[in-house]
Amino acid sequence: MPQVFIVAESGLSPMAAQIVATFKHTILTESTSVTLDDITVVTAADLTAEPEALPDRLLCPLTLDLPESLTFPGHTVYAACRHIDELRQQLEQWGYATGDGNLWLPIVLTAKGPLYAEVIGIEADTTPTKYASEPRYIQPVHLTDAQRQPLYALGQRLLQALAAPPSVYLLQFTWQADAICFDRLLPFPDGPAIASLGVQTPDLFVCHWYCIIGKPITDITITSG
Repeated sequence: MPQVFIVAESGLSPMAAQIVATFKHTILTESTSVTLDDITVVTAADLTAEPEALPDRLLCPLTLDLPESLTFPGHTVYAACRHIDELRQQLEQWGYATGDGNLWLPIVLTAKGPLYAEVIGIEADTTPTKYASEPRYIQPVHLTDAQRQPLYALGQRLLQALAAPPSVYLLQFTWQADAICFDRLLPFPDGPAIASLGVQTPDLFVCHWYCIIGKPITDITITSG
């Protein structure tokens, strides 16, 4: 196993720090050949060498804040997701409304195709926590079959159009008069993925690592909620 470089945003917020810590724990738990010394957390600014000079590094970006010149599997998808306005324009050309959303459809794109996890939302209760300034995410948000099918179809169409590689994707959206309103696409397990911990098996961080290393995922289940 090559050196694993987790690429994080500069100036980690409490939520971003939790995401990085969770993913690092996942890698150590799920990989017998990886030790703590094999994992390095960097920002995009730390990656000063050309990608060709880093053949033994496995880049795992958990941020869209990446230089356009950085190449790695999925770099074109990250670039498309970074340009939110352009991606929304593409969806508008497909006939979808676009705007701010507060729901997330997790799509676990494996080498054999997509697996759709339960939708994640934001908890209405605002009881203070140590992450008081951050949203509190919940999974599952129950949808009807009539809501699920067009949402899954949008996710599949979008990932195919982007030629997306295996990864965990979060399709952010909301409803407008029972129709999908697209917000953006995240190509890694961001803050909402925290809701899957202890609720979904395997959780979204494990799914993301399995997608990166090519380990099969046959099913996704909800264990509570």
